[in-house]
Amino acid sequence: MRIALLSDIHGNPMALDAVLADIQAQGEVDAYWVLGDMAALGYDPAGAIERIAALPNARFVRGNTDRYTVSSDLPFTVEYVLEHPRLLPRTLNLVRDMGWTQGMVTAAGKLQWLKDLPLEQRLTLPDGTRLLGVHAAPGTDDGDGIHPKQSDDELRAILAGCEADLIFVGHTHVALDRTVDTIRVVNLGSVSLPFTPDLRASYVLLDANTSGYQLEMRRVEYDREAVLAKIRESGRPAGEFISQMIRGETLSRWLQP
Repeated sequence: MRIALLSDIHGNPMALDAVLADIQAQGEVDAYWVLGDMAALGYDPAGAIERIAALPNARFVRGNTDRYTVSSDLPFTVEYVLEHPRLLPRTLNLVRDMGWTQGMVTAAGKLQWLKDLPLEQRLTLPDGTRLLGVHAAPGTDDGDGIHPKQSDDELRAILAGCEADLIFVGHTHVALDRTVDTIRVVNLGSVSLPFTPDLRASYVLLDANTSGYQLEMRRVEYDREAVLAKIRESGRPAGEFISQMIRGETLSRWLQP
């Protein structure tokens, strides 16, 4: 059994196409798992959804920006804005950008598809390993997620009661592979909007049989300049903020000293 796992596409079909081409170059897969944040904060949200919805034997989960796109939920709280007034222009642009994304997805007839995404996916591998796929952490699509600065005790608390042996997440855009007690958790990084010095798209291949499983984290280059040009052409409200992430100018707080 071989599964390709990816997350955080963020409306970037060019990065997604590069990842899908790399997957095929590694040999056929039996299934795809896509762990959230499909459409928002990219130049072509509908195109990204159309590509992943057409994948054979694919499973999906909801990300926080998927939820923001289809609901009245906001990517920040009023308290956060009051505490960080200098960020008000950016937060307002993000709200406008979610509306722009919702319009694009609705026009493509994919809004209900996005609304119907589940919170998690589960599978038992041939050797009995219990696999769980979520966006941020078990039981949630949002919050701090799973990141490098968490202690073993903090991670143990996050994973408590998850009823899984191997967990895949996205959300923070920072790849990692940690084991606490008997639970292994792997962050896939992101297909788009990198928060790390390595700007390539990332995903994971899982090979499993009755003897066990193996994981391979893969990094894939794509034409970021072409993506930046598409963002400019789109005229979307948060275009400059999105471009900063594509250019690698926004380092994750989980990697800062």
